[in-house]
Amino acid sequence: MRDGFMTQQHQDPHKQDSHDHEGPLPFGDLVEEVSEDGKKVRHRGVYLLPNLFTTGALFCGFYAIVSAMNGNFVQAAIAIFLAMLLDGMDGRVARLTNTQSAFGEQYDSLADMVSFGVAPALVVFSWALHDLGRWGWAAAFIYTACAALRLARFNTQIGVVDKKYFIGLASPAAASIVAAMVWVWHDGKPVDEWAILAALATTLTGLLMVSNFRYTSFKSVDFRGRVPFGFMLFVVLVFALLIIYQQQGLLVLAVIYGLSAPVAWLYQSIFYRKSAAKSSGSTD
Repeated sequence: MRDGFMTQQHQDPHKQDSHDHEGPLPFGDLVEEVSEDGKKVRHRGVYLLPNLFTTGALFCGFYAIVSAMNGNFVQAAIAIFLAMLLDGMDGRVARLTNTQSAFGEQYDSLADMVSFGVAPALVVFSWALHDLGRWGWAAAFIYTACAALRLARFNTQIGVVDKKYFIGLASPAAASIVAAMVWVWHDGKPVDEWAILAALATTLTGLLMVSNFRYTSFKSVDFRGRVPFGFMLFVVLVFALLIIYQQQGLLVLAVIYGLSAPVAWLYQSIFYRKSAAKSSGSTD
């Protein structure tokens, strides 16, 4: 009896701990195990502030989908850009407030899939790609699948790849190309004339996400450092042009960034070949 009592007493804390994890609500609770000072510590719940920004980005992606279904393409495009802004803030807020967590990383990735993977594809499909039938379906699916592959690859490369660069076009940057394209031409020429161009742009943008091109992440930029005075004048001009040509300016910036890595790779390849040819010629 004594041994039986001791065994039952030894098991009770585990049972109680299991029940505690369920929480007072039928939806349960989250218990996250983290490493602090070399020890594993368990924390309950999630951080509020960074996840609020992530939820806002997720809502913007959802709103973009609903707006596109109702034919409000301008609102859909703006919602995607707002999602980009919120997505860029949640990680920085988490680092500034020391509220980073594994849950936040996974939640952010899933929100990115909706806002920058599914939403842009459905927006451009509702705008123009549906006129192409199966080809339009294929272009939209290629973009969505590439976004999923890009996010999965990014999650597995955290802590391995240099933070100064992105391997492949980041999903928010890819979404900005698609969203700006819809925003610029939604009320221009008849949509039929732009369907093929939109399909090609959507497909190529998707493929850039899964490419091995190295894009600068701008994380190494020292915003607290000094820059030449002329650089600030250049920044003022850029802002002035964006005020005058809002959607056109965003499209130009997005396309320039999207093409920057392929152009740099092409330039380096040509330069390497010329250098190799000169070295072999001098050797001969």
